This record gives sequence, C-alpha cells and structure tokens, in this order.
Amino acid sequence: MVVFAHPDDAEFGMAGTAAKWTTRGVEVAYVCVTDGSAGSNEPGVDREELARLREAEQRAACEVLGVRDVVFLGIRDGYVELTLDLRRDLTREVRRFRPDLLVAPDPLRFWDDRRMYINHSDHRTVGQACMAVVNPDSSTRPMFPELLDEGFEPHEIPYLWIPMFSGDPDTFIDISETIDLKIQALRCHQSQIHDWPVDEWIRDRARERAEGLEYEFAESFKTFKLREREREEREREEQADESPAGSDAEPAEVA
Repeated sequence: MVVFAHPDDAEFGMAGTAAKWTTRGVEVAYVCVTDGSAGSNEPGVDREELARLREAEQRAACEVLGVRDVVFLGIRDGYVELTLDLRRDLTREVRRFRPDLLVAPDPLRFWDDRRMYINHSDHRTVGQACMAVVNPDSSTRPMFPELLDEGFEPHEIPYLWIPMFSGDPDTFIDISETIDLKIQALRCHQSQIHDWPVDEWIRDRARERAEGLEYEFAESFKTFKLREREREEREREEQADESPAGSDAEPAEVA
C-alpha cells in the first residue's frame, strides 16, 4: 500500500517500483490523502473543478501502472493536520487492504540537501500520520474500536518503506525496465506537468540514484523490517520441527 499527500506524489517518488511490482503480479493499492485542489496558481481556477481533474489524472496514472485499488480521502489540499480523524481514515484503509508493505512519506524531511526546496507540510504530516498508523493504530485492538464495528480487524504491518530523494537510503530498486511506465504515468498529471521536460528530469534523477550500482536507473528507500524477528523465530521453529528426532545438527541459518 502506497500512501501519499497529493495526486502525482507517488509518480514522482516510487512509480517505477510500483510498476515493477504490478508487472510481477503484486497487488498494489494507492491512498491519496488530499484532493489536489491547490495545484494551481492561475487566477480564477475553481478548486472543486481542479480536484475533479486531478482525481481523474491520478486514476489514469494508476491505469498505466497497473494499480487497481485507489482511494481518495479528499482532505483539502494544503490543510492536512495530524488529527485522530486522519489516523482513523488511514487505519481503516490499512486494515481493509492488509498490506505486507506500507510505503509512506518521510515525516522528517523539511528540506532538500541543497537547501533549495522546503518540503510541503502535507507531505510531512501524512508521513507522521502513517507512523502512528504503523504503531499503535493499525495493530492495536483498543485503537479506534469503531473500526471493529465496521468489520476491520487489527493488522500488523511487516515492512515499512520511505522513498528517499536524497540522504541515506538503504534499499535501491532497479527500475530500468519500468522507467518508461513511470514517465508515462507522471505525464498523466497534465495539469501539473504542462510542457515541462519531465522525461529528462526523471531519467537524470533515477540515474543519480543508481550511481555505482549495476543498473542504469533506480528508486531509493529507507526500509524497516518491523516483523522480521518474529519471522526469523518462526522459521527457526519450523526448521527445528523438521529436524530428525535426536539429531545434533544445528538449524540452518535463516537468510
């Protein structure tokens, strides 16, 4: 499940990875928090009309990427706050979809490395809300009992990935085979892209992320293995159960 603030955020951040997953048969869900209605500085733009346009653009991008499950929470663009209502709405979607992996914005990114960009407050706030969803909201039964009444049982998220545009990522995904899909999906957001040469910009950034690696283009992430210890213990127990009775052999090392 990929959670993001505005239509087009996911395409900029990790659409090459999303396309790689869907082409391999992985089910991917998108949750867009805002309506995107502040995505224009043109005089006279109607926010409601722009919101409808940006939702249509996001759905078109999902079609390109093979993302079939997309939810719009509809919070007014630029007005996202860290509220219990937001946490509840995100928890509902996580408990519904029950992802193995959650992709969420970086809650700590205030600016870029060159200090030429101040990160949008919506991005940070959605990231903060997602951290609360991971713990305690989605996994803890007493949190939001009304969701239990709706039929949404707690769900513990095994893996968390945060797209990294700079800084110190620990995971790089080869998107050489899907970068064209990433660009095609991004171009669906015509109200934002206009005539910007996005192809060149995306390729340059992806090439920078792949520097020193064995492939040309990459997206990068900071990753968290939240249930890894339990998985390793379970695998050790399963291997021990399969060992012959009385054997002195050590369990095989868990990868």
